Amino acid sequence: MSEGRKERADAVRNRRAILAATEKLLATHRARDISMEQVAAEAGVGKGTIFHRFGSRTGLMTALMYERARALSDAITEGPPPLGPGAPDRERLLAFLDAVIEMIARNKSLLAELAHTGTPEPAEPGPEPDRAEGKPVYSFWHGHLSALLAAERPDVDTGLTAHLILGALHSEPVLERLTDDSADVAAALRAMVQALLDAR
Repeated sequence: MSEGRKERADAVRNRRAILAATEKLLATHRARDISMEQVAAEAGVGKGTIFHRFGSRTGLMTALMYERARALSDAITEGPPPLGPGAPDRERLLAFLDAVIEMIARNKSLLAELAHTGTPEPAEPGPEPDRAEGKPVYSFWHGHLSALLAAERPDVDTGLTAHLILGALHSEPVLERLTDDSADVAAALRAMVQALLDAR
């Protein structure tokens, strides 16, 4: 193996170890209470390695949130139904909303940290085809939700409706309810969207 390939392999391995260490720490700590020193010790790398790869603590948290958000996007495009292809549009729509709520509830601490630092949208540096829009994850989710809504209700402004739904999930009162019981939020959102779909 050439030195360049070995270096790239080491970089990939370090990146995975750092993200895995951050994931482990987030299971028992709030995002704001995790230091770079803790991550470095857990990952078995030097603190400088983390700064070199991610630039800052915010960069590390952003990269982790991006990985989690992209996992949901991958499930939408390649996973099994009803979240993935193959199910009726209504079933995919409701499964998507359930999955987004679950992800936001599970990552509330991380999202709060990014919002506090002024980085609410996961956007890891690197070549991505939809990076130019500035908010690739939101853009993908919005497009997916809009398309599913349009299939059921072509008579409404589905682009605006999708923005209203996704925006509501990031509002402070809804985030507070997600802390107590995400099932309540999921049920309320399902009822609201089903009423919209049935109001023809």
